Amino acid sequence: MNTDSIEKYIKKNFQAKRRNHTYGVRDTAISLAKRYGADPEKARVAALYHDMVRRASNEMIDDYIENHGLDPKYKGNANLAHGPIAAIKMKEEYGIDDEDILNAVRYHTTGRAGMSVLEKVVFLADAIEPNRSYPGVQALREAALQDLDRACMLCLEHTVQYVKSKGEVLDDQSLAAYNYFKDRQNI
Repeated sequence: MNTDSIEKYIKKNFQAKRRNHTYGVRDTAISLAKRYGADPEKARVAALYHDMVRRASNEMIDDYIENHGLDPKYKGNANLAHGPIAAIKMKEEYGIDDEDILNAVRYHTTGRAGMSVLEKVVFLADAIEPNRSYPGVQALREAALQDLDRACMLCLEHTVQYVKSKGEVLDDQSLAAYNYFKDRQNI
């Protein structure tokens, strides 16, 4: 799949930190895809696009929400909205119509119950790429090398704890994903 356009976009629009993160996600996603049987090329594409609108203005986010029928919970919330909006832009502006790639981008922040292997790979790669530094990231990296579902559950568990500690509302998709993986682990 040709990614020249997104590569140019990244070079033109991303600061060094976001660019390094994106390339770290790309490399990690490719590695995890190979390990767990997902298509490495699809992982590469999804990783390159995953944060393309991460720094979008609230005006742009709200415009997409309004014009594309997205859930109003995303209004003014780039953290939750950037995945779904990037998936829309990928389809409309870049002609990418592979649903697995689009879903990997759409749910890379929140996760969701029943994620495909590619979705899990991109979700985890975003959390554990080498430039990430937060308490518990090394344990997640180690888990990701052992059991993809368990690593997703641990990542979501971390998210649940972090969001609660900040006094924020947890996205319902993240909670559903956490419960899904927890059930799969028989916990």
